[in-house]
Amino acid sequence: MSLAEVEADVVVVGAGAAGLMAALTASDAGARVVVVEKTDKLGGTAAVSGGVVWIPNNHRMARLGISDSREAALAYVRKLADGRSEDGLLGAFIDTAPAMFRFLEARTPVRLQPLGVYPDYHSEFAGGRTGGRSLDPGLFDANRLKEWKDSLRRGPLHGTAALTVAEAAEWGVFTRPRELPIDVLTERARQGLVGYGAALVGGLLEALIERGVELLRGVAGRELLVDARRVVGLRAEREGRSLLLRARRGVILASGGFEWNKSMASRFLAGPLTHPLSPPANEGDGLTMAMALGADLGNMSEAWWCPALAIPGESYEGQPLSRADFSARCLPHSILVNREGRRFANEAQNYNDLVKTFFTFDPVSYERPNLPAWLIVDQSFRDRYALGSLLPGSATPPWLATAASLEELARRIQISPEGLADTVKQFNPPAREGEDPTFHRGGSAYERFHGDRAHRPSPNLGPIERPPFYALQVFAGALGTKGGVRVDENARVLRVDGTPIDGLYAAGNVMASVMGAGYPGAGSTLGAAMTFGFIAARHAVGARAHPGGDT
Repeated sequence: MSLAEVEADVVVVGAGAAGLMAALTASDAGARVVVVEKTDKLGGTAAVSGGVVWIPNNHRMARLGISDSREAALAYVRKLADGRSEDGLLGAFIDTAPAMFRFLEARTPVRLQPLGVYPDYHSEFAGGRTGGRSLDPGLFDANRLKEWKDSLRRGPLHGTAALTVAEAAEWGVFTRPRELPIDVLTERARQGLVGYGAALVGGLLEALIERGVELLRGVAGRELLVDARRVVGLRAEREGRSLLLRARRGVILASGGFEWNKSMASRFLAGPLTHPLSPPANEGDGLTMAMALGADLGNMSEAWWCPALAIPGESYEGQPLSRADFSARCLPHSILVNREGRRFANEAQNYNDLVKTFFTFDPVSYERPNLPAWLIVDQSFRDRYALGSLLPGSATPPWLATAASLEELARRIQISPEGLADTVKQFNPPAREGEDPTFHRGGSAYERFHGDRAHRPSPNLGPIERPPFYALQVFAGALGTKGGVRVDENARVLRVDGTPIDGLYAAGNVMASVMGAGYPGAGSTLGAAMTFGFIAARHAVGARAHPGGDT
């Protein structure tokens, strides 16, 4: 066929985990599948992530002696969704995710391993668990992709770090960075091994390549084709030329979020997203195409929020690079303060919920008092822990504010000197005893997991008292947006009147997140994305949408 027109049973828009899972599922059912990817790399947001997949009630939990149930998982995710997701969708996810996992094991080289001590983000809530639901993708040999090896997207920071998530926790990537086995990691990288999101995506890609699924890179979706109110294909562009993709069974949107679309982000999100943490191609293309057909929207004010750090001069694909902060704020000898020099939240709580506190609005001053936010640490912190790109003992670069006193530091970053000095004065005595009476930092299993477990009496608390002192601005970042088109339990995109748009499906961050406002645990983004990609493809090809047990 000419480049101008392609015929397929299923067209998948986007080559992240949601899209690749959908393509694999449809192809396994005998459908001819074409995947179009806007960039020249395959893997999307999943490839630059940690690659962890959150699957409650999965079959591997029992081997660790961890019990789970549908009822527990549903109660837990329902609370975190905060009324922004329907029970039918939550049930579809919980019922189907374990089957999707079994299918993944049976049809691909991906071998997810449960992290037995990786807590849910609110394991203290009813239905929460302290481990077992988050699954590690392990390592993958990128050489198995052969001529497609260089097409695998790599993360800008840990894209060449050939270690597993379990190893990162055990070896203390943030708390003992100088003790990492650099020789082992270097040899693994030389051999072509990858970890984290690249490992997950690599296994999915290998399975698709073996099946002969057509993967078209550099193809941007522009318009959904409709005939008699049914979506029958996609008009796309490649290097300025139009490409028509006919889809006999359906089009599955898996094109990511809208976090890099400044107009959409400013119109919809609950607060100013200044530092996206995903690939810059996530500009809401699929969402725009679906909106043109009257698709209903949901959860548009939410994102997978995450505090971000910015190191001057770092970039990724032509855009300034932002670094997710998963650990520094959780460690002893650190606090997070606002422009008044005051703490405003439990710094060690999960990253999604923490960023929401950045957007607190003061109707009197008509400002957000917690922006800008600053991470304050002392020399005890710098002697032990990683801070952004800095290892313990490294020279202080110009971009890291430093001073001999807290008051001088405050003046340098233009926050209240009196407020910062008073905050630290109040913080230090209980912190020295491992307590935080103000925000109860270190009170949950999740917080303790991300602290320094070798530090006593608390893995999360220590006084800020050894000069010099340091300050690094912390920004409102996001791993991706959570708002998108509303779908039904079969992942069919819905119109405003609640009827499905025939032939159109969605999964991943282009879909209104089944998790609503919450973030249940590590890998919730990928767990939901892959599950609804699985659901969408099965429905499109006429298979049962929610298989129980083995697949």
